[in-house]
Amino acid sequence: MRSLIRMSLERLLIAALPLVLAAGNVDAAPKAYVGNFKDNTVSVIDTGVGAVVARIPVVGGPHGMGVTSDGRRVYVSGDMSSGVSVIDTETDRVIQTIEVGKTPHGIAITPDGKIMLVGVYGENRVAFVDVASNSVVAKVPVANPHTIAVRPDGKTAYVASQGPGKFALVVIDIASRSAIRAVALEAAPRDPEFSFDGKVLYFTLAGVNAIEVLDPMTDKVVSEVPTGVSPHLAKLYRGATLGAAVVQGPGVLQLFDPITKKNVRTIAVGSQPHWQASNDGKKVYVTNEGSNNVTVVDLRSGQKTTILVGAAPRKVVVQPAPLESIGGARISITKFMFAPATLSVASGETVTWVNNDGATHGLAFKDGTKGVDPLLPKANFSRTFDKPGTYDYICSVHPFMTGHIVVR
Repeated sequence: MRSLIRMSLERLLIAALPLVLAAGNVDAAPKAYVGNFKDNTVSVIDTGVGAVVARIPVVGGPHGMGVTSDGRRVYVSGDMSSGVSVIDTETDRVIQTIEVGKTPHGIAITPDGKIMLVGVYGENRVAFVDVASNSVVAKVPVANPHTIAVRPDGKTAYVASQGPGKFALVVIDIASRSAIRAVALEAAPRDPEFSFDGKVLYFTLAGVNAIEVLDPMTDKVVSEVPTGVSPHLAKLYRGATLGAAVVQGPGVLQLFDPITKKNVRTIAVGSQPHWQASNDGKKVYVTNEGSNNVTVVDLRSGQKTTILVGAAPRKVVVQPAPLESIGGARISITKFMFAPATLSVASGETVTWVNNDGATHGLAFKDGTKGVDPLLPKANFSRTFDKPGTYDYICSVHPFMTGHIVVR
């Protein structure tokens, strides 16, 4: 009886918490969405309070997940279905199911938010879904496509192909919607992920205790990062100085130097960690499939907290951080222009550029200071100006876009 009362109170708390948060916080914190594989739900975590605020029924065996750059939609593929659930993040309800084919696995959304790629494992193809209409618009043959990584420039996608005896990373040209080449592998690829700048592709192989580092310019593996048993997913987030890898055997988040490829430290998480996600390069959300929880790790301090979710959590995505959280002087990139084109600031002030366009841009400074390329839609970049003078810059992707910072 006591357990039934406790469960009822927990359900009431989850139902009431969003109302309490809305009343006390007009600018709601981003939410994290966790796919619970064994109970066919998605747990919604309010990152501001670190608690589950909703649980959403979705397609059977939630496997792949993706979030749009504006944070308004979350897509969830069902390993035990033929569909992809579309979640409206304002109401946290499924508003549509997209039929893509048997046993869909990984999901990836292009940087401009227009196309979603779904690995349809059971039908040996990758489906191209138009995000505006939520309809399949193209199909590309790929043997047993598992997970997918889209390069930050939006031009190509690398698909982990697990076809028996023909393991490979299949490269798809997004514009022509065709497979253009394949990188042959000796073992089954698990999860490819590009570094935030697109310069390297990290991926893991079944039975290999290392992270493979591939140069996408040559499609050659150029180095490895040794790990514990069964590494699953490695990432290098914008704003982070260290790469992070989920290693399932020891149950850790392993941090490594992306330049030297040496391990720096390990942080214990839960049992059988599966996936990781971050929207700011500071806090990382790690799903622990074996312990039914999520570990939130501060990459700088190593501090962590644990949030109980549903049964066998696998994938996780986090909404982009709100632009309103960016302080100081701001320049908006919109309609292929810098607004304002000339900005006057005081010495020591920080300027933040926010990409409000649907296209990818970049920043190159004429004084030689390192900028950023690419700057994806909804992403931002900051620079502090310590010395008086005039600083000219251009968009490294579209050089006709120019701007000036005048430091008083």
